[in-house]
Amino acid sequence: MDLSPHRARPGEGRLRPRTVTILGSTGSIGRQTLSLLEEPEAFAIRALVAGRNAALLAEQARRFRPELVVIEDESAYAELAARLAGTGVEVAAGQAAVAAAAALDADWTMAAITGAAGLAPTLKAIERGRTVALANKEALVCAGELMLEAVARAGTTLLPVDSEHNAIFQALADGARAHLEKITLTASGGPFRTASLEEMRTARPEAALKHPVWSMGAKITIDSATLMNKGLEVIEAARLFGLTESEIDVVIHPQSVIHGMVHFCDGSVLAQLGPPDMRVPIAHTLAWPARMPTPARRLDLTALGRLEFYPPDETRFPALRLARAALRAGGAAPALLNAANEVAVAAFLAGRIGFLDIPAVVETVLEAMGAPPAHDLETVMALDGEARERAEQVIAAR
Repeated sequence: MDLSPHRARPGEGRLRPRTVTILGSTGSIGRQTLSLLEEPEAFAIRALVAGRNAALLAEQARRFRPELVVIEDESAYAELAARLAGTGVEVAAGQAAVAAAAALDADWTMAAITGAAGLAPTLKAIERGRTVALANKEALVCAGELMLEAVARAGTTLLPVDSEHNAIFQALADGARAHLEKITLTASGGPFRTASLEEMRTARPEAALKHPVWSMGAKITIDSATLMNKGLEVIEAARLFGLTESEIDVVIHPQSVIHGMVHFCDGSVLAQLGPPDMRVPIAHTLAWPARMPTPARRLDLTALGRLEFYPPDETRFPALRLARAALRAGGAAPALLNAANEVAVAAFLAGRIGFLDIPAVVETVLEAMGAPPAHDLETVMALDGEARERAEQVIAAR
């Protein structure tokens, strides 16, 4: 069985000038993507899309001169337009404009709008039938079957950006999975890897946001602290690589040097190693199937000294267990998991609930809603909204 989540294209065996759209340009992944696009002869940016940060989006537009910039928050349109007056850059706002930008004909699109909000624009980019670098794991978590059906219909090249999935992709020789036995995703363990339950119960957002290794946005940093991020990655890996839940292992690896491993039936294990720097997997998808240099620091294994691995503790970190259960349940359960988690994380960051309340809220919503079927995007989004309402009710009652 071919595991490849992409389709090779004639003439893509070398790095060539290509048009680029970035969905989520002001976020962590978007900013790091732009840092790799410093060669104007190699890349031409068609569109930059952001949520509400008009000042940074305007700064990016002035530097990289895209054809179009779109801000989802319509109240920020006036500021963005004023900042870009006289530049010749087209400015638009609103969800319809985001969808239109995602549908623009570009050789390569970075799908990095976080959360369920990125689902519809990512689908628009996929339907265009070119290359999509997927950094929005929620797209496959919430609507995996719909997304993969769209990939197959359009003949889209779908490349994983998450460091763990990109590592598996590389270790599988860009998709070949003959004789695969299982895969292993690694997790740093986050800021509370060795913390007691009591310490976690009283943890404030500022402590949870101090990731020991990676530099990421607030939401994904909290997900890393609860291990929900790894749970979502288990679901995403099952979709991308056609695996069952039992074929996906997770280990805690504090050094974050090995990002993923592929185990074969003869006992061989292929691992992808690299610095904990998202520019590496971004560059891999940007140049694929070639490679391009990055400014990421090089590994010095002698300086590292040792690499450690531990099993995850699902008593202190129940989010991983909840994600695995949602994957096994199927239907809309993964979408409900994601929706409830997004609401719970926002509530924690706002000081409304405690750290350990995050997985508790998610579990309560899953128990109440089960695993209803979801055959189209409208149903997925309706169930997403219902799960968010239930999560808010649970939070208010705590």
